[in-house]
Amino acid sequence: MRFGIVLFDGVEELDWVGPWEVLGAWARYFPDDGAEVCTLAPSDAVVTCAKGARVLADHTWEDHPPIDVVVYPGGEGTRRQLGDRDIRRWLRQLAEEAQVVTSVCTGALVLADAGLLDARPATTHWASLDHLAGLGSDVDVRREERFVDDGDVVTSAGVSAGIDMALHLVSRFAGEERAREVQKVIEYYPEPPL
Repeated sequence: MRFGIVLFDGVEELDWVGPWEVLGAWARYFPDDGAEVCTLAPSDAVVTCAKGARVLADHTWEDHPPIDVVVYPGGEGTRRQLGDRDIRRWLRQLAEEAQVVTSVCTGALVLADAGLLDARPATTHWASLDHLAGLGSDVDVRREERFVDDGDVVTSAGVSAGIDMALHLVSRFAGEERAREVQKVIEYYPEPPL
């Protein structure tokens, strides 16, 4: 099972690195499960993330292996993608070929703009919930949920919810025990001080 994490200029670092850490640890420490993770960017140029990190993707949006699960992160770069017909078309085609399409944070806005959240329950970053409600057709915005699994579409709220969603995917595809093992490997036990 190949997970493809989408990158673009302005992508929020932890929106993609959080799921990468979970899925990458799963692939590395439990190779018999057959999980793979890669990144996809619009071109082979350097991607500049929201806080300035610069990264190179494994593949371009046009030249990548088959993807089973899409992870579409958020960040300020998503705003520039709304209304872009090429991105809508590319994302719809990717969704047709994949088993599951997921989003972290405002990545849900791009999914909604492409029509992938029409008449579905979904969530996003708390500051973009109203924006999500205005995109697509009849999106059922879930304001209190960290992630929403609607079968072939899974959306999550901001940053740490993306990590939770990725662990949920491990559980969904490999069982709860494996998800607990991955959680232990990455030592993800949030205890916020506030």
